[in-house]
Amino acid sequence: QVQLVESGGGLVQPGGSLRLSCVASGFAFSSYAMSWFRQAPGKERELVAVISMTGGSTRYTDSVKGRFTISRDNAKNTVHLQMNSLNSEDTAVYYCNKHRGIFALGSPGYWGQGTQVTVSS
Repeated sequence: QVQLVESGGGLVQPGGSLRLSCVASGFAFSSYAMSWFRQAPGKERELVAVISMTGGSTRYTDSVKGRFTISRDNAKNTVHLQMNSLNSEDTAVYYCNKHRGIFALGSPGYWGQGTQVTVSS
């Protein structure tokens, strides 16, 4: 069965950086686009970034462009999210997921536990 295990979150000061990781199993990892979502308290889950099957194409929500970088290592079934210049609005639980393609995201049917990112001074 599909498993998505996120890690790397924590408490960081404004302007700081974190690198999140998601280890996937239970499906053909290299045949799917991968994404990061986040959900802040009282808000709906939103797409943060998505990367194509080979890693050759990426998309980001406007609020993180230039600050976040999504990457993947197909040999390790792992997707990463490098987050720089963090601010309080980045505080959320971050989740990864899989998709048919970066322009065919659909509605994910399974979510992992996520990893908490808290940006505070």
